[in-house]
Amino acid sequence: MSDLKQDLARLKSNFDEAVTQVLTSQAVEQLKVQFLGKKGEMTSILRGMGGLSAEERPLAGQLANQVREHIEGQIEAVLTTIKEKEKNVRLKMEKIDVTIPGTRLPQGARHPLTKVIDEICGVFLGLGFSIAEGPEIELDKYNFEMLRIPEGHPARDTQDTFYITEKMVLRTQTSPVQIRVMIEQEPPIKIVCPGKVYRSDALDATHSPIFHQIEGLVVDKGVTMGDLVGSLQLFARQLFGEKTEIRLRPHHFPFTEPSCEVDITCWNCGGAGCRTCKGEGWIEVLGAGMVHPGVLKNCGIDPDVYSGFAFGIGVERTAMGRYGIDDIRNFYENDLRFLRQFR
Repeated sequence: MSDLKQDLARLKSNFDEAVTQVLTSQAVEQLKVQFLGKKGEMTSILRGMGGLSAEERPLAGQLANQVREHIEGQIEAVLTTIKEKEKNVRLKMEKIDVTIPGTRLPQGARHPLTKVIDEICGVFLGLGFSIAEGPEIELDKYNFEMLRIPEGHPARDTQDTFYITEKMVLRTQTSPVQIRVMIEQEPPIKIVCPGKVYRSDALDATHSPIFHQIEGLVVDKGVTMGDLVGSLQLFARQLFGEKTEIRLRPHHFPFTEPSCEVDITCWNCGGAGCRTCKGEGWIEVLGAGMVHPGVLKNCGIDPDVYSGFAFGIGVERTAMGRYGIDDIRNFYENDLRFLRQFR
């Protein structure tokens, strides 16, 4: 019993000395574990109580509790004092001077191409179209063959592209999205297909190997060329002004019949003739036509029951006209001096 008393007295003395040296709340927690933890000094001493008689154990337990309560009380008091000091230091270090001017964060804006895509899609959404999207890595079957452009067809020369494999390409147009929709969905169909397309063109002021298209497709019973003209007239006036007129010129596309190129009155001179339109008064903006019966058949749609029209708009060309930009490369160089103009 006397040995136990001595051990408890020594434990108390050691703790009283150690507690005066702690400076942080973390150090206090470590001290608590050292003296009162499961493997601490108090636990080690109490294991010796097994050798005491039944009369000595209650007294030994009382002494041990007194020492434990002393240690716990000291720890609580010291921890409270240290935490208060730490809080004061933190408040001093973290205080905010509300009179200091704030840091102005740079403000971003939509890219001009994104703005034009949103505006064009917005016009057609207002006409009841929905937006459809598809993969940029496309099967040759959907990109060419089902559009009546078989292997060896001359039209492939003007759409030379990047091949992943012999039967897989980076799409040259968003027309494959139309094909996928016509295969998967029964008419009526009314969609616009915005997206990035790829062709093996040398980069210059008016050409890029990567550019953006928005194609449209309507398939239903009784769709006529008049529906196409009316839709494009409304699109042109919504995007370029109420006085804008359109002009259709005969053309050939393998996937439409009849086909046409669509011009609009020059946005700079209103049709009078200027440098922008090269004195013609008109600017070509898109290609269009009635969906070829062969394309409808390829997609499982009966051309004797349904008809449709399709069109394709070059986003970069439209944006260049809309904002007076004379070099397509400006869209891709990420020059902040250029992009800040579109905030």
